[in-house]
Amino acid sequence: MGEELLREFCAENVEHVPAAIAAGAGRIELCDNLAVGGTTPSHGVIRAAVGMCRPAGVAVMCMVRPRGGDFVYTEAEAGIMADDLRHAAELGVDGVVFGCLRDGEVDLGLTERLVRLAKQESLSVTFHMAFDELPPAAQPAALDALAELGVDRVLTHGGAAGTPMADNTARLRELVDYAAGRITVLPGGGVTWENAAEVAGAVGVSEVHGTRIVRLTTAP
Repeated sequence: MGEELLREFCAENVEHVPAAIAAGAGRIELCDNLAVGGTTPSHGVIRAAVGMCRPAGVAVMCMVRPRGGDFVYTEAEAGIMADDLRHAAELGVDGVVFGCLRDGEVDLGLTERLVRLAKQESLSVTFHMAFDELPPAAQPAALDALAELGVDRVLTHGGAAGTPMADNTARLRELVDYAAGRITVLPGGGVTWENAAEVAGAVGVSEVHGTRIVRLTTAP
């Protein structure tokens, strides 16, 4: 895959965004508070990131997540997510990233609501690593449902958080094969500039994600 590999850099705020672009990042996932897995960034951070990325032709995917913790949201939190999604669209992002669960499954109602809002704004949609909270046996049906709703990609480690990526490539390949081009499987969590091409080749993908997905002169 080599030069065709799209590397999505997971950025906490904008400190490393210019360096990531210079190092070859083709897309930025923008968030705040990576210590809890990422939350919605501020108005100023989103605007600054778009200003940095747009001249370089680099897309910005904005995290829409009102808090850390689980991915089961109240109606009040759902309203916050909808408002934040619209606000990010107004600031010029290219897509949004969220994940909603309920009763051990994808929260289809809230996911559909947010996807519909995103598509009204012509935004791309990534369902994030909330996907990895689902039992493996439930993941194929979840891919079916997400593809049907219009989600563009699913960010997944292919296994429990913290497990070596090398242990998960077979599972990721199964998900890619099952998705069959209906939805993109985006490997993340342990994918770095050092192993990105190897992982992509083993899994059969053309996009990878991580906080170290490109080699920065100053490590994040």
